[in-house]
Amino acid sequence: MSDNIFPDYADLTNELKKASLDMTPAELHGLLTGFAAGGLTLEGSSWQPLLFDYTNDGLGWPVFLLSQAKNMLEATFNQLSQLSMELTLNLPEVSGENAVFELADGVAEWINHFISGLGLAGADTKKASPAAREALEDLEEMAKLGIDEDDDLAEQAELLEQVIEHVKACVLTLHAEFGVRPKQEKKPTLH
Repeated sequence: MSDNIFPDYADLTNELKKASLDMTPAELHGLLTGFAAGGLTLEGSSWQPLLFDYTNDGLGWPVFLLSQAKNMLEATFNQLSQLSMELTLNLPEVSGENAVFELADGVAEWINHFISGLGLAGADTKKASPAAREALEDLEEMAKLGIDEDDDLAEQAELLEQVIEHVKACVLTLHAEFGVRPKQEKKPTLH
């Protein structure tokens, strides 16, 4: 999460609550990333009705929040289209004695909404390659993530960082399978 490409997590949480939208920024970003990995494009606004139906009974969002969602979606599309292994997840910025628990909850929320977004985007996971099926199965298992308070929390925090990296790899695998590929320049044909 070194790149600050998303709005402040706490501010966005407050804006979502003010708009009576029962979702966290992690859930929102997971859903939007699922849309992108599932094959939706930024062209037009095909993602907006899906967002409205899923989060607000089909009703629109306040303009400010919709613009925040669009910015998050654009940033995610940019990262996914670069075909690098860099993907930033919008997760809660946590500290204190409950930090590892709050972060684990945020990761699980992100994953669950990513899977929902993938389905809403129309990704046909039944016809997926073995690698994509395995990535989806891994995500489903990681969504059940839980931290036992009797465990060594420092060790759990390290393991959670590894889980987050694996989530990113799974998302990139699924995007490679279902997502829209960046347009490549046609190279001149040599005769």
